[in-house]
Amino acid sequence: MTATAATATIVVEGVEIPEFLIAEEVQNHPSLSAAEARAAAGKALAVKALLLHRADELGLTPGPIKDEAGREETNEEALIRAVLDAEIDIESPSEAECRRVYDTQRARFTSPALLEAAHILIEAEGDDAKALEQARQTAQGVLDRCLAQPSQFAHLAKTLSDCPSGKLGGSLGQLGPGDVVGEIERALGGLQAGDIFPRPVASRFGWHILKLERRIEGRELPFDYVEDKIALHLESRAWTAAATRYVSDLADRARAQGVAFSLSRDGRFATGSLSLGELLSQGGSADELEAWLDATDPELADRVRAAALADKLDVTSFVRRAVAHFVDNAGDESWTHLISAAQGAKDPAIAAMASLLRAKLTPKARTYTIVRRV
Repeated sequence: MTATAATATIVVEGVEIPEFLIAEEVQNHPSLSAAEARAAAGKALAVKALLLHRADELGLTPGPIKDEAGREETNEEALIRAVLDAEIDIESPSEAECRRVYDTQRARFTSPALLEAAHILIEAEGDDAKALEQARQTAQGVLDRCLAQPSQFAHLAKTLSDCPSGKLGGSLGQLGPGDVVGEIERALGGLQAGDIFPRPVASRFGWHILKLERRIEGRELPFDYVEDKIALHLESRAWTAAATRYVSDLADRARAQGVAFSLSRDGRFATGSLSLGELLSQGGSADELEAWLDATDPELADRVRAAALADKLDVTSFVRRAVAHFVDNAGDESWTHLISAAQGAKDPAIAAMASLLRAKLTPKARTYTIVRRV
C-alpha cells in the first residue's frame, strides 16, 4: 500500500525521515533546484539525528555555551558539539608539517599588495535615472580630459571632484584589500602604475575617474609569523575530514542495522517500536509469505516458487536469503521504496518482503544499440 502524504517517509543516510520534516527543513537549504534542496535537507536531518542519538547513547548532558558574539547554543547544538568533542580526536600538526606547507606554498604567505591611488568623484544631483545619466556624462567628459592630459589629473580633482580628497589632488592614500568599495578595488587591481581607468566607475557614491599612482607589491612573510595560522588551517582541515568520516561511520552503522532508526515528529529517533529493518532481519514472517501471496498475488507466488526451485531451495529459505541480501546491500533509495510499500499494511514485514521480491524477480529492461559505432 502506498503511503499517504501525511505518513510518507524517505530514507537518508540509513535514517527513515517523515516527508513533512523534509518539507519544513527545505527552507533552510536554498539551492539551484528543488531536488538539491530536498537532498540537502534530508542530509542535514539525518546527520543531526545520528549525532543526537549518539549523544544519548553516550549519556552526554552538556550545558549550552556562548560564542564570541554572545549567541547561546540550543540544547541540540550543545549535544552535537559534545559528541563531536568526545568522539573525534586529532593530533595537532607538528612544526615540520607546518614548515612543509610553508616551503611548498611560499606565494600564499605574503603581505597584501598596497595601492596608492587617486580619484575624481562626480555625484549625481538626484536618484532618478536622468540625474544618474547626466552625472555619468559629466564624468565621461572629465575622464576624456584626464586621458588627453594625464598630468592635469590632480588639478582637475581639486577643481571638479565632489569628494573631500579633491583638496589633495584626489589622493586616496595607500589602500589595502577592503579599504574601498569592491567596484573601485576591482578596477584599480587591473591597472599599472600611472594608468587611468578607461571608463567611469559607478558606486553608491557616484561616478569615479580612477588613477593608479603606485603599486607596492606584498612581501614574503617569515615562517614564525604564519606558523600559528598554518597550524590552525591544518588542524581545521583534519578535524573536518575526521568529522565527515565519523558521521559516515554512524550512517554505515544505521544501514547495517537495516534502517533501524526512524525519526519522530520532533526530529529525534523514535523509540518503543521495531523498525522495518529489524522486522525483516528477524525473518519470522517469511513462513507466512507464501500463503499471503497465494491469496493476494498468485502470479508473484508462482514466480517465487519457480525461482526457489531453480535455486534448489524451499520458498521460506529462498525468501529469507533474498531478505538477508537486501538488508545487507540495499541503499537509501531501495529502502525508501520498501518502506513506502510497507506503510499502512496489516503486516508491514510481509508487504515489504513481497515488494523486494517483485523487484528481485522483475526482469531488467533490455537496452539496444541502434547504431554501432566503430
